[in-house]
Amino acid sequence: MPDEIIVELAGPPMAKERVRVTKTGHAYTPERTVNYEARLAHAAQIVMNGRPLLDGPLSAVVTITMPVAESKPKKWREAALVGKIRPVKKPDSDNFAKMLDSLNLIVWTDDSQIVDLRVVKFYGAKPSFKAVIAPLTSYEGAFA
Repeated sequence: MPDEIIVELAGPPMAKERVRVTKTGHAYTPERTVNYEARLAHAAQIVMNGRPLLDGPLSAVVTITMPVAESKPKKWREAALVGKIRPVKKPDSDNFAKMLDSLNLIVWTDDSQIVDLRVVKFYGAKPSFKAVIAPLTSYEGAFA
């Protein structure tokens, strides 16, 4: 699709961590999350390369490719790498989706424009976080 935007960040994917609160009541986002969001935002800026922000309703497909632990048996690893075994462990899919917040004002005005969202998790030899964003041009099947 020519209008789609693909933002990909190589390396082990990270999900958004919960906001922490200090003993004095100050809320903050963990530094690891802030750093990952900054890297994702930078990758999006490179892809956008001065393009105007997407407007209207959008669809987003987030594909999470998780690393396979070296400690797993060879047979298990092989099955995981061909998709026969999928990651059913933390982090949760919805926390990966929350990382899309970092694309606000870079790819779109606000992530509230995403009206069709899918997050899938796989194991793979090359871990990554990949988001494919596209304008929604058809509402076919929306109420099926």
